Amino acid sequence: MNIIIAGCGKIGSTLLRNLVAEGHNVTAIDDNPAVIEELNNIYDVIGVCGNGTDCDTLAEAGVSEAELFVATTDSDEKNMLACFLAKCMKAGHTIARIRNPDYNDESLGFMRQQLGLANSLNPERLTAEELFNILKLPSAVKIETFSQRNFEMVELLLREDSALLGMSLWQLRKKFPARYLIGCVMRGEEVIIPDGNFELKAGDRIGLYAAPHEVQKLLKMLGLLQKQARSVMLLGASKIAYYLTQALLASGNRVTVIDKNPARCAEFAEAMPKATVICGDGASQELLLESGLAHTDAFVALTGMDEENILISIFAESQNVPKVICKANRPEMATLAQKMGLDSLVSPRDTVANILVRYARALENSMGSSVETLYKVMDGKAEALEFFVREDFSHTNIPLKDLKLKDNVLLTGILRSRKAIIPSGDDVLMAGDRVVVMTTGHRFQDLSDILR
Repeated sequence: MNIIIAGCGKIGSTLLRNLVAEGHNVTAIDDNPAVIEELNNIYDVIGVCGNGTDCDTLAEAGVSEAELFVATTDSDEKNMLACFLAKCMKAGHTIARIRNPDYNDESLGFMRQQLGLANSLNPERLTAEELFNILKLPSAVKIETFSQRNFEMVELLLREDSALLGMSLWQLRKKFPARYLIGCVMRGEEVIIPDGNFELKAGDRIGLYAAPHEVQKLLKMLGLLQKQARSVMLLGASKIAYYLTQALLASGNRVTVIDKNPARCAEFAEAMPKATVICGDGASQELLLESGLAHTDAFVALTGMDEENILISIFAESQNVPKVICKANRPEMATLAQKMGLDSLVSPRDTVANILVRYARALENSMGSSVETLYKVMDGKAEALEFFVREDFSHTNIPLKDLKLKDNVLLTGILRSRKAIIPSGDDVLMAGDRVVVMTTGHRFQDLSDILR
């Protein structure tokens, strides 16, 4: 599929990398010659140096042949204008990165309609939603939701004292009889789709699939159910912090925000009067302790510097803060953070890339892809996909044990009329179901692709 990305900063370059990996024909537009040169050296893309709001630049990039146009510059207004011009010049679908909280949901919907936007992306809001989900279930490293939150995939890290160690999966199901399925295990750098004989070890990161109440039930059995974070300290009065604070305050949480920029603190305090805003250098251990770090339920590092986030998160861990979450955008820094013992990491780039890859896959299939949800999980080494079972799917009402699945594929959940089913060999797929599939080493567009 022909895709144009206008604005190749942190978000744009990550989208480009993921879309190229998906096999799409990507054209990059950026007004910085050095950025275009670097992208041309690394990826098999067409680079156009120019302004994404200039009609001549858009024409040179082949906008009339683009099935998808994505604007991700650092200006919301430029992104909206670029998408409007692209649509006028016969681009297919257009998506704009729109970050400013001043564009509320009502006005955003109006603008999308008037500008002909297929969608809009707000990396900061999406990341805040991801953080909010984790803070509701602090035992988890990461949480992904399916079918309007009726089904979850929860990533858990097995520590040295875990009750699961040395047990095979069939023994685990027998001892802890909640309705769940372990769909994948990351051991070192390898992601494994396990069978019933697979034994768990310390350091494994497991992907647990279940309905939300079953997740709570299992974690309680295992003694892993931490109380929901009620007092949360955020480092950095960023846009992510704004959206996260908004959600936390609405849920009755106590929120403390620390930032060293006086103007930003004043603006944040005015927008969020119920939050405690402290103006000071969050890199100061003394300030963090004076602000109550040792007595908070959760600490989230959200500065614009990965290195600072990692170092301060490690200090928070040393103070026995029950839940520490670190924002790390660069993959190499995320890897370093994990090696240094930080479990919960979030990346706005990766969050947005997941959404764009899913959207592109849906557009690519002219019959209409049945991919409802797609997540890159286990550090991007595996995919969890939700498919809609259409009327024309030829393998309905056949026991799952009789279906010939490809290697490294596992059906982890069936969602039928809002009921979450952990599938057994005797279960069947029915038209109208939603099916969650775990896979490594494959790229699926349709449910039929999982069959041999």
